[in-house]
Amino acid sequence: MQILKIIALLIEYPDETLWESREEALSLIEHDAPMLLPFARRHLSAPLLDKQAEWCEVFERGRATSLLLFEHVHAESRDRGQAMVDLMGQYEKAGLQLDCRELPDYLPLYLEYLSIVTDPEARDGLQNVAPILALIGGRLKQRGVAHYQLFDALLVLAGSRLSSDSVTQQVSGEKRDDTRQALDAVWEEEQVKFIEDNATACDSSPMQQYQRRFSQDVAPQYVDVSAGGPK
Repeated sequence: MQILKIIALLIEYPDETLWESREEALSLIEHDAPMLLPFARRHLSAPLLDKQAEWCEVFERGRATSLLLFEHVHAESRDRGQAMVDLMGQYEKAGLQLDCRELPDYLPLYLEYLSIVTDPEARDGLQNVAPILALIGGRLKQRGVAHYQLFDALLVLAGSRLSSDSVTQQVSGEKRDDTRQALDAVWEEEQVKFIEDNATACDSSPMQQYQRRFSQDVAPQYVDVSAGGPK
């Protein structure tokens, strides 16, 4: 599914290369995911610097909209190493080479991987993370961020019954973690814990921070189908 690569680029931090090749991207979207065409046209016609600033506000303030998939499964748990190793193994088997700066569970990277496997494998991969996609999409929609449409499109491509609306009740009861007060509280907590954590810093590399795979753990944690979600 080549369209997954384009969606990955639209979710990713806005890049000059995408803006330069916008017509090619729009053509592919029109053919493979026409429901995203209005969003893509508005997004790619805006000034790049404005979109870069917007992206930082949306995806780098707080954890609720983090693009690190396992952040929504295990948070700060130390039981995450094996899942990261497994995911790395999948990438290597498919011939995908990672930059040393990239964490394997970064959503745009995961979508790039799915774009080079077979269509059935891609759909399975999307279904494995469907509850996470619905959760992030639901939070974005609640905050009035148009990017939720990208997550709904991924769920459609997955053949999932979930959507950003599936978690409306859940996210409506959540406290925002991207406010100044919330960010200050996290900063103060991290300062208190810093000295204690520093002693074990060498034991908490990205490869050691993740454990189980999404298909085994995500669904029951994020979408309560008995509370209004799809059956």
